[in-house]
Amino acid sequence: MLILVSLLQVLLHVLFEHAAGYALFTVKEVEEIGMLLPQVEESVLSLGKFNSMVSLAAFFPFKSAQAALENMNAISEGVVHADLKLFLETNLPLSGKKKAVLGVSDAKIGAALQEEFTISIQTVGVVAEIGRGVRLHFHSLVKGLTGQAASKAQLGLGHSYSRAKVKFNVNRVDNMIIQSIALLDQLDKDINTFSMRVREWYGYHFPELVKVVSDNSMYCKLAQLIGNRKELSEESLESLEEVVMDSAKAQAILDASRSSMGMDISPIDLINIERFSDRVVSLAAYRLELQEYLRSKMSQVAPNLAALIGEVVGARLISHAGSLTNLAKYPASTVQILGAEKALFRALKTRGNTPKYGLIFHSTFIGRAAAKNKGRISRYLANKCTIASRIDCFSEVPTSVFGDKLRGQVEERLSFYETGEVPRKNVDVMKDAVKEAENGEAETPVVKKKKKKDTAEEMEVQTEETPAAENGADTPAKKKKKKIKAEEEEVAAEETEPAAKKKKRKSEAVEAEPEEEAPETPVTEKKKKKKRKEAAE
Repeated sequence: MLILVSLLQVLLHVLFEHAAGYALFTVKEVEEIGMLLPQVEESVLSLGKFNSMVSLAAFFPFKSAQAALENMNAISEGVVHADLKLFLETNLPLSGKKKAVLGVSDAKIGAALQEEFTISIQTVGVVAEIGRGVRLHFHSLVKGLTGQAASKAQLGLGHSYSRAKVKFNVNRVDNMIIQSIALLDQLDKDINTFSMRVREWYGYHFPELVKVVSDNSMYCKLAQLIGNRKELSEESLESLEEVVMDSAKAQAILDASRSSMGMDISPIDLINIERFSDRVVSLAAYRLELQEYLRSKMSQVAPNLAALIGEVVGARLISHAGSLTNLAKYPASTVQILGAEKALFRALKTRGNTPKYGLIFHSTFIGRAAAKNKGRISRYLANKCTIASRIDCFSEVPTSVFGDKLRGQVEERLSFYETGEVPRKNVDVMKDAVKEAENGEAETPVVKKKKKKDTAEEMEVQTEETPAAENGADTPAKKKKKKIKAEEEEVAAEETEPAAKKKKRKSEAVEAEPEEEAPETPVTEKKKKKKRKEAAE
C-alpha cells in the first residue's frame, strides 16, 4: 500500500493505492488530527466518524489487470509509474501559499516522488492512521465499488504479483525429481518382494529354474513364457534364447525341465502365476522408463550435479535436502554427511568417531579410493557437489559444462592420491569452464597447462623485476631464462623418476641452482641485508 499526504493551508490530501486504482482523499482539520492521535485511532473504526474527516477528491481506475500489475511492480521497486505521475499532476495541487508536504509510508517510493516533484516528504505522524481507515472503509468511500468486487480485485492482483515475483519455470521443478526418486526406491523394494513371491510360487512346479536363472526380472519372464514345464520342447528353445540371451543357458533350462522333481500344477494355478509374473515384468519395464524420466529431469533441473555425481545420487541428495534450493544453501560439511544423521548423533552422544560420508558414498569416486583416502575424497567430493548445486540453482541457462569440469577435478584428485601428480587449481578450471560455457568450444588439456605455466612464469618475472631494478641485478630476460631452465629440469625429473623420488629430485635441482648462479651471490646477500634493514626500521 502507498499513502501520500500533502499539507496545503488546512487541507491534507491522501493518495491511496488499491488493486482497483488510485484514489485521492481530502482530510479536514489537519492540526487537530495531528494533536489528537488516540482520538483518531478510535474514530478510524467507525465509518460515520471517518466520513466526517475524509472525503473522496478523485479516483483513477486501472484499465486492465495488466496495468494494475505494472503499477504494483513499479511501486514495489520504488519507481514512479506514468499513471501515478499523471494522476498526481492532475489532481494534487502542488502550488499554493504553503509548500506542499507529502507523507509516505514507504521511504523508497517517497524518495522517488521527492525527486520527481521536488517536494518535502513526511513518513511519520498521522499518516499511518489515516491510511488504516482508508484501507478499512475503501469500498464504502468510493461510489460504485462493492466489497466483493474490491476483494476479487485484490485477490487477482495478488496472484499475478506473486507469480511474476516467483518467476515460475515449469521445466525446472525439483518436486518431480523428489517424487520420482521416492517412487524408484519403492519400485525396487516391490519388484524384489514380488519376484521372491514368484520364485516361491513357481518353484513348487519347476524348482530347478532358480539355479539356472538368478535375475529376478528374467525369472518372471521365463515363468510367464514356460508355464507348464512338461510342454517345453526343442521348438521352444529359440524363444528361451531370446529371453535369457544365451544358448547354453536355454539348453540347460530345457534339460532341467525334462528331469525336474517339481510337483504337477493345475491350469488354474498356472494362469494365476502367469498373471502375477506379467505384473512383475510390467513393473520392471516401468521402472526402466521411470529411471529414464529421472535422467531427463535431472538434466533439466540440475545438469551439473548429475554430471558430477550421477542422476540417482544427485536426486537422492535433492530429495533428502527437500529441494534444490535447500541443497544449495547447505555447506559442504553438511552435504558430506547428508543421509548419515543417525550415525552422526550417535557418535556425538557416545563421543566416538563421526561418519565420513552419507549419501555420497554411493558415488563411484569413494569406492575407487583407497581405505585411507575415503574420508579425504568424500570431503573433496562434497565440496564440488555444493558448488554444482549452487550453479544449478542460481544459473538462468542450464548447462553441464561446470559439472564435467568438476568431475575432472575429482578424477585428478583421485590420481593425486594414488600417484602424487599435482592437480590443476580450481581458479584455472573455473575460468576454462566459464569460457567454454560462453563460447561452446572446449579446449585441450595441453593448451590449458601451457597457458597456466606461461601465466605463472610471467607473474614470477614481474615480481622479480622490481627488486632487481632497485639493486642493479641482472636483466629480467636472464632471470626468465634461468627460471625456465630450472622448471625444465624439474619436469624432466618428474617424468623419469617415480612418484616416491619426486621430492628428492626437486631438492637436488634446487641445490644445483646456487652452483650455476655463484657469481650472483653478492647481489642476493645485498637483497637480504636490505630487507632486514627495512624490517628493522
